[in-house]
Amino acid sequence: MEKQKYEIHELTLKRMGIDTYQEAVVYMRADCHVCRSEGFEAHTRVKVCLGEKSVIATLNVVYDTLLTPGEAGLSEIAWKLLSPEKQDKATFTHAPTVESLSDVRKKVYGHRLDEKALNDIVHDISLGRYSDVHLASFITSCAGESLDIDEITYLTKAMVNVGESLKWDKPIIVDKHCIGGLPGNRTTPIVVAIAAAYGLSMPKTSSRAITSPAGTADMMEVLAPVNLTLKEMRDVVSREGGCIVWGGAVHLSPADDIMIRIERALDLDSEGQMIASVLSKKKAAGSTHVIIDIPMGKTAKVRDEEMARKISYTMEVVGERIGLKVRTVITDGSQPIGRGIGPALEAKDVLAVLRNEDRAPVDLKEKALVLAGHILELSGEIAEGQGKMKAEEILSSGQAWNKFKSICNAQGGLKEPGTSTEFEVIKATKPGILHSIDNRKLSRVAKLAGAPHDKTAGVHLEVKCGEHIEEGQPLFTLHAESKGELHYSLEYVSKHDDIFEIKNEER
Repeated sequence: MEKQKYEIHELTLKRMGIDTYQEAVVYMRADCHVCRSEGFEAHTRVKVCLGEKSVIATLNVVYDTLLTPGEAGLSEIAWKLLSPEKQDKATFTHAPTVESLSDVRKKVYGHRLDEKALNDIVHDISLGRYSDVHLASFITSCAGESLDIDEITYLTKAMVNVGESLKWDKPIIVDKHCIGGLPGNRTTPIVVAIAAAYGLSMPKTSSRAITSPAGTADMMEVLAPVNLTLKEMRDVVSREGGCIVWGGAVHLSPADDIMIRIERALDLDSEGQMIASVLSKKKAAGSTHVIIDIPMGKTAKVRDEEMARKISYTMEVVGERIGLKVRTVITDGSQPIGRGIGPALEAKDVLAVLRNEDRAPVDLKEKALVLAGHILELSGEIAEGQGKMKAEEILSSGQAWNKFKSICNAQGGLKEPGTSTEFEVIKATKPGILHSIDNRKLSRVAKLAGAPHDKTAGVHLEVKCGEHIEEGQPLFTLHAESKGELHYSLEYVSKHDDIFEIKNEER
């Protein structure tokens, strides 16, 4: 019987110019012959093949003239992954079944996951096999206290295994991390400068904001380039002993970066995943000795001592299981650290401390010295109880500032932070003692003003808890890069008069 030749149904690829961040999206006409013959519907997971390259994408159906017959559109990330030439044609099939989703369903119903299950899930996530809906299901199922200490360990190891890992030629590599939840808590650049100036190796990979107005990478980007390659990062550390770069650029824990995008959208940062996220990146970065800052306060991420001690214990146990020496430090999280909240405003505080300026925030300086002291002690280079004194000597002598300048120049050049074009001073409506500041609501104010996307947006604090406040006295200055965002944030402020709790003085 004569063999018949069947036409492979192909579609010409079109760049849509639509940013869907890390989720690949393919666009097809509703009357597309391939779409109909394959039975594709909106949100179907589709495998797009171009030669030896392929990507799994989520289908969006188009009903107007954005696409002509015979065309299929690609989002920016899908186009980047396939790198087609003009008029290239691709074939389209249903994406293969993702077996690990059955384990996600088990977790949704409260079942415990073993090491293989978490390895399979993280592996599939790293390969882009999960849609945003699948990712949200997994992240939500692990929220709260859903992960036990074994599951957190398995998740941490799996996240390390799917990415690249750095190896250094020194036996001790130090690092630090703050679990977050405290606005303006930007100690990392100061600590790195002190540790590197002393002679320790501290290759710091930092994250961007998840639920805060600025992550360390967002702040550092105001001062120097942070999107370094692995080779560039190695070169900086080899020359200067330290760096402060964005972890997502060096792909040390790629599955974590994918999950962080969904956590940010959900405004969710669960305990177990947070621990796995932090420790996986420390391990992948080649760290051996790590300090973890755990701010505790009623409006911080960690609300009470019981929760702080639980996280502290889990961090240290999981760290030991994966080969890290972890020391946790429970710190005051009752109010913001420093004056600035937002990338550029926080950068100004950091520079003021490093330059030993009179206007430098005392609380930021003090906390950075405490953490740097712990790092010096944990490394074994300084006796217990002597670390802070040595750190203060390095800072006050100007050694830390000189080292920070050298690190920034090695990363691409030191810049001065900018200033917002729009601002408004928020004043007290009554006199009294400033009793408390709501960290979460003040962070929200800064985010609504445009931080961290708008680098100069955010909040500059004019007062601290315990101070006597006069009626009409400035409480904070709100900064934005457009009038619309300024007014958007001001509207929130007007509806929340409890951000600053001012109590009448006792007579």
